[in-house]
Amino acid sequence: MTDVAALKKEKQDLIEKMLVMQKQFIDHEHEHGVSGKDYWASTDGLLANFRHEYNDMANKVVDLAHQIVGSSR
Repeated sequence: MTDVAALKKEKQDLIEKMLVMQKQFIDHEHEHGVSGKDYWASTDGLLANFRHEYNDMANKVVDLAHQIVGSSR
């Protein structure tokens, strides 16, 4: 696998994980509701690290996309 192919696969894997996380969040919201406090400051359950993990993955996807095309932020 070439470097670009490996980067594309990593990016696609992250996107797939993010889509799973989005579905889990939506399901959780529909079942339990989500307050601003839950979203920003939850310390347990699904939302404990959700925002941080999702943001890290989103930034990594952007970084990978730049690497693939040879540009920078």
